[in-house]
Amino acid sequence: MAARTRRNGKSSRPSAKPKRKQALKPRKDAPSAISLLKSDHREVEHLFTQFEAATGSARKKALVQKIADALTVHTTIEEVIFYPPARAALKRAGEDLLDEAVVEHEGIKWRLDLLKRMNPEDDLYDAEVKVLSEYVKHHVKEEERELFPKLRWSDFDDAGVGARLAARKEQMTGKPVKVEPSLLERSIEALVGPSPGTI
Repeated sequence: MAARTRRNGKSSRPSAKPKRKQALKPRKDAPSAISLLKSDHREVEHLFTQFEAATGSARKKALVQKIADALTVHTTIEEVIFYPPARAALKRAGEDLLDEAVVEHEGIKWRLDLLKRMNPEDDLYDAEVKVLSEYVKHHVKEEERELFPKLRWSDFDDAGVGARLAARKEQMTGKPVKVEPSLLERSIEALVGPSPGTI
C-alpha cells in the first residue's frame, strides 16, 4: 500500500500501532464494588435531601447539576463495568433484575435531560426533581435489597470490579474515590484504636 503525502509533507499512511486509550489502573486500596455503589447511593440521597430544603433558584439549580453529575457517573460505571460481570455471575437468576436496572437508568437519564432544559422557576421543576428522586429510590431499593445480596452469594469478583469502578470514577470525576473502612476494620479500630497511618 503506497503512502500518500499530505500538504504538511507527512505520510497519511495509518501507523502500524493503533493508538490506545489510557488504561485504567485499578487501585489496590479501592472499595468493593458493592460498597462503592452504596456510597454513591447515599451521596445522591443526601443531595436530594438538600434539594428538598433549598429555597433559592440558584441553590436548586446547583443541586440539580450535582445530582445530574453524580447520577451520570454512577449510571455509566454501573452499565459499563458493573452490570456485565454481575450478569455473568448471576446468569439467568439476575437477568430480569439487570434488565430492569438498565431500563430504569434510561428513565433516569431522560428525566435528567429534561431537568437540564428547565429552570427552577418553571412550574413543574420541583415536581420533576421529586419524581426523579422517587425513581432513584426505587432503583436503589431493588439493587440493595435484591441484586447485591444475590451477588454476595455468587462468584462475583466484588474486589476486582470495585477496583475498576473506582479507577473509572476517578477518571471521570478527577477526584479520588474515598475508601470507607470495612465493618471488620471499623470493629478492630474500635477495639484497639486507629492504626498508626490514620492518626
